[in-house]
Amino acid sequence: MFLGKQLPFLRWSFIRLGLGMKRLTTEWQVGDGREEACAKYVLANARPGDIDDAIRAIDEFAYKKKFLINVGDEKGAIMDRAFDGAKARCAMELGAYVGYSALRIARRLPAGGKLYSIEFNAANADIVRRILAHAGAEDRVTVVHGFLGDNGATINRLKKEIASGQLDFVFVDHAKDEYLPDLKRLLETGWLRPGTVVVADNVRFPGAPEYRAYMDAEEGRRWRTVAHEAHAEYQTLIKDVVLESTLIR
Repeated sequence: MFLGKQLPFLRWSFIRLGLGMKRLTTEWQVGDGREEACAKYVLANARPGDIDDAIRAIDEFAYKKKFLINVGDEKGAIMDRAFDGAKARCAMELGAYVGYSALRIARRLPAGGKLYSIEFNAANADIVRRILAHAGAEDRVTVVHGFLGDNGATINRLKKEIASGQLDFVFVDHAKDEYLPDLKRLLETGWLRPGTVVVADNVRFPGAPEYRAYMDAEEGRRWRTVAHEAHAEYQTLIKDVVLESTLIR
């Protein structure tokens, strides 16, 4: 077992992440080049055309090289099960980072399935495209540089491709204070339908209290939610919660 899985606080890359938290929460890069280093590691160490091996390489980088903030292996398995339960053909993720969750979704899409991956940071979006291309998954994923709260620019662009009620699955893993506003934006677009599954990461750590309060208030009315107890990515000391919510009406 990797040391960092148990004791992340002993790793300089974890401490460095904390020191770069202000930049991380505004630019979605730590500031020490780890995201680009991850891309180079995947391209050098993962077999071309192999999604599973690209996922393995990112996990290996996060455990052995530098700590990453993507969903990780433990919570990624929760997302996988929710995706399978949704029987999704069309999905969206908010927050791509280095493409880890996009890879996990892409490998489970059926033939002809599509993922729209929305990423705020242009450098991250470029990293995601390169990793997806290396893994042979670029035809399944459309990476969009933008964010849903940009006065309609990103949503209007996507309306040309996504029809009403078309989204079967949404993964939310970006700015925590945007979880609820962006969920409401998605509802307003009409892309969601009864049965659409929305999975939200980091609801306990670092926390999305407004989103969780909304889901609690709407339980049995508009949403049905299951809370999955887990740990924050790539360690077993900090506890986290992943919410899996199914739209009722």
